[in-house]
Amino acid sequence: MAKNFGNDEQRAHGLSANELRTDAEKIIKRNPHPDFGKVQASRPDWREHSERIFTKVKDPNWKPGQGGNDGGESLKKEHVEIDPYEEGRPATFNYKLLISGIIPRFIGFISTISEDGKSTNLAPYSYTTVVNHDPPIFVVGYAGGYDNAKDSLKNLLDTKECVINVISEHFIEAANFTSINAPYGISEWAISGLHPAACTTVKASRVKEAIFSIEGKLIETKEFESRATPGKKTGVLAIIEGTRFWAREDAINKDKNIFDPAVLRPVSRLGGISYGRTTEFCEVLRPDFDETKKGELEHLIKPKADQQ
Repeated sequence: MAKNFGNDEQRAHGLSANELRTDAEKIIKRNPHPDFGKVQASRPDWREHSERIFTKVKDPNWKPGQGGNDGGESLKKEHVEIDPYEEGRPATFNYKLLISGIIPRFIGFISTISEDGKSTNLAPYSYTTVVNHDPPIFVVGYAGGYDNAKDSLKNLLDTKECVINVISEHFIEAANFTSINAPYGISEWAISGLHPAACTTVKASRVKEAIFSIEGKLIETKEFESRATPGKKTGVLAIIEGTRFWAREDAINKDKNIFDPAVLRPVSRLGGISYGRTTEFCEVLRPDFDETKKGELEHLIKPKADQQ
C-alpha cells in the first residue's frame, strides 16, 4: 500500500524531505519500462535536422456550425466518469492522469539561489505557465507544502527571486538530469554540465544554454491541502512577475517581440517520462463576426442557452 505521510507522520518516521520525495518517486512509477536501456536502444536515432514544416489544417473547407472535423466519429464514443476522491483511489492516480492528459506542458526550468548566496538550485517544473503579459505574470506549482519545501521553493520563499528558463532540444538530457534525487547540497549545475550566466534584476543565474530566460520576482504564494487527507499539505502555487527577458539574438526578430520556433526548438512535457518536440505547425485564422459571410451564420445565430 502506498505510504501517504503527512507532515507529522514524516517527522515521526524520521524522513527528510529528500527521502520522502525519493519514496514518492518509487510509488509513482513514472518509468513504464522494466529495462529502459533496451527499449531506448531499439528506437530510431534522434533526427537532428527534423524540418519545421507548416501543413494545412485537417479540413481547410470547414464551415461554421460543422463541429468536429472527424465526421462525427468522436460522438460515437462514450466517456467514463472519474471522481478524483473515490474510495480507494490513490492521489498518485490523479497525478498520472493529469500529467498524461494535460499535454503538452511548458517546462519551467527554474534557477534559484539561497538567501546567504552559498547554495543554488536548478530544476524543471512542468506545472508552469504564463498567465498575463502586462505585467508579465507566471505561475509555478510545487509538490509538497511549506514544511516540505523543495530547495527551489525554499530559495524562492527566502529571496523572492528566480529565473525561469525555457528548455530547448540541445540540452534536454542535461535539463532532465537536474531532476535527480541528489542529497541536499549537491550542485545541479555541476552534475548537468550546464553553465550559469549573470542576471540584472535578480541574484540567481540564468542558464547560458537557454535561448529564452525570464528573471522573476515572487509576488505571492498559496499552499494547498489534500481533500482526501485533511491536514496534509500537498502543493504550493507561486505567482511570479517577469522583470527581465533574455533572448538569444539569432532566435528573436528585429523588434524583439517574436521568437523563431525553428531556432527556439522548445521541448514540452508529456505523460510518464515522455517529452515532446515542436516540429509541425498549422495556422488557423481567428474568425471575425462581421467579416464572416452572413449566409454561413444566419441560421446558426441563437441566444446562449444550455444544451444548445
